[in-house]
Amino acid sequence: MTGSSNLIQSLLKHDLVDEFRLWVFPVIIGSGKRLFGDGAIPGAFRLADVKASSTGVAIQRYERAGKLEHGSFEVDQRGRSSALWENKP
Repeated sequence: MTGSSNLIQSLLKHDLVDEFRLWVFPVIIGSGKRLFGDGAIPGAFRLADVKASSTGVAIQRYERAGKLEHGSFEVDQRGRSSALWENKP
């Protein structure tokens, strides 16, 4: 779906979204509408595909990834964050 901020909020509130296709543009234009507003049900998603356009637009596709698990964004003792980028089953 494209462009209906009211419909996406309703779908999120009722946990009816199985996939996101996000286009991230390399610009800042000020305030706007929130994608994940109040009432969105927490859910786990995994990055299924990513592409970049010639103009720098990141096109990302996320799929449902089962149960939501809480983790950590801590760095290791040497200040490295490489563990964040490891694929864990």
